[in-house]
Amino acid sequence: MNRAIAVPVAALAAALSLIPGAPASEGQPCDIPGYLLSGNNELKHVTEAVQKEKRLTIAVVGTGSSILAGPDGPRSAYPARLEAVLKAKLPSVAVKVVSLVRTRMTTEDLAKGMEKLVNDEKPDLVIWQTGTLDAIRRVDPDEFRAALEEGVETLHKGGADVILMNMQYSPRTDIMVPLGPYADNMRVVAQQHEIPLFDRLAIMRHWSDIGAFDLYAAGKDNVLAQRVHDCIGRGIASMIIDAAHLHPESKAAQ
Repeated sequence: MNRAIAVPVAALAAALSLIPGAPASEGQPCDIPGYLLSGNNELKHVTEAVQKEKRLTIAVVGTGSSILAGPDGPRSAYPARLEAVLKAKLPSVAVKVVSLVRTRMTTEDLAKGMEKLVNDEKPDLVIWQTGTLDAIRRVDPDEFRAALEEGVETLHKGGADVILMNMQYSPRTDIMVPLGPYADNMRVVAQQHEIPLFDRLAIMRHWSDIGAFDLYAAGKDNVLAQRVHDCIGRGIASMIIDAAHLHPESKAAQ
């Protein structure tokens, strides 16, 4: 049974959204270590759609951290950056990335809508971003895991590949919200269902640790958020291309 914590959910959710600020170094790259992206899981539906039909439809399902504020927000957020990178790397493929933002929804809430998503959008791949609200609300980790498994199974039955994406890392809220049990359960579900996990939590922590981005800094613009979203989009694109064996130099990616 869910238990609300003392700090208001809205306040914590806002704190966990990417904090704008100045990058530690304007020229510093946002490379992701190979061990945080590599894996043995394959995206067979993506491979088939690209190789046989020269098209790829991706649905990004998640909460507010998949969008950015302001008039340029949709174009700078990671779903749009993912689409742009894939189009550049796979120029002969008709790539479409649909962003389906679901605010204030737990994993259980999102799982209930997966069948409709498959029927409406007919995606080859669903990137499911979740876990933050569950952690804020202290949803029972076993219930969280069961809902995650239900959603993944629904998507697989509907003919879609799945990539799970866990929470953002924020040094400001790292000790306030117990993300660990939820991130661990996402990793277990990904392993058991043999699907990729985009470990956004570890990746952003890595960027913070090496000084690629100053996630402590507060700023008046959206520059940092846009740069991080661009890096996330590029990272997911690399994961997709690798897991679907669609290297740009291959025949399927020409």
